[in-house]
Amino acid sequence: MTLSAAFTQQAQACAGLGSPFMARLCTLLAAHADDDTPVFAKLRRWSGDIGPAGHSLPLRLAGALHALVVEGADTGLVQAYPPNDASDQDIWHAVQTAFHVHGPRILEWLDLPPQTNEVRRSTCLIAAGRWLAARHGLPIRLSEMGASAGLNLFWDKMCLRLPNGHYGPQASPLVLRPEWTGPPPANVAPEITERCGVDLNPLDFHDPADCLRLRAYLWPDQPQRRHLTDAAIDIARATGADMHKGDAADWLAARLAAPRAATLHLIYTTIAFQYFPAATQARISREIAAAGQASTPDTPIAWLGMEADGQGKGAAISLRIWPGDETLSLGRIDYHGRWIRWAPPEP
Repeated sequence: MTLSAAFTQQAQACAGLGSPFMARLCTLLAAHADDDTPVFAKLRRWSGDIGPAGHSLPLRLAGALHALVVEGADTGLVQAYPPNDASDQDIWHAVQTAFHVHGPRILEWLDLPPQTNEVRRSTCLIAAGRWLAARHGLPIRLSEMGASAGLNLFWDKMCLRLPNGHYGPQASPLVLRPEWTGPPPANVAPEITERCGVDLNPLDFHDPADCLRLRAYLWPDQPQRRHLTDAAIDIARATGADMHKGDAADWLAARLAAPRAATLHLIYTTIAFQYFPAATQARISREIAAAGQASTPDTPIAWLGMEADGQGKGAAISLRIWPGDETLSLGRIDYHGRWIRWAPPEP
């Protein structure tokens, strides 16, 4: 894939996810991908899959530019970005100027992969967590792989508001309002005993620089995502979680080997497992299956995935449960959690 093609593909993805500004920006970057600048030269030297499903070079560059906007470091970009209504010519002039003025910082930013915590994905975690609580009647310990800053470890502290009522704390500062199709969530509030996550580069929600990274990868014309992320950061700081840096398979193997009281162990990823190396995926699958075979009705294991499967719009919500090794489909959800088609079996 050429660099121009990667930006074009990202533009199409952003348009489909409701960000016309990002579609415009990526289209402009695609048109200039052969320009003789240090930024584009570095991107052209990249090997491997540079598109949205791989190294995500378009989002790395877009995040670097947006970071300058979020912290107000580049007034030209600020004036060219939403909520201002700038022409393509003005946007591109601001980007070119940023390349010249902030080149070293942009080049450094490109070295790390995009990291977001799309907290609207917690919609499926709230629904699945309540389904599991209704089915098993046990406290739940959480293990999230590819957790970034771990903001989706706090889904029980969020309020899911639907036409028929709310699920979760009504006074929560974070309210999710997805387009909902299907039966309502189970009317059983889960009890969370542990919140643990792992990431190759975990972001610290107490660190202003890491919070800047989280905000920079949110798209400039979607301010509601920024509001939700800020609310999630507040919840995380007030609640706390156990975050780890390292390989997900190594970390999970240790988690599964530790003795535990009567609890359901919920292991999950949201648009993360698909990016793990094949060997890591295979080892995680073996470790969970082996632990599942050793589980009991008092210590069940549930493996939840919100991942792309190429079978329809959005991502599949899949669940594998032990004892018994059942594999269930719970429905589908938009990649950013804007809608959910909830279709679980009876708990």
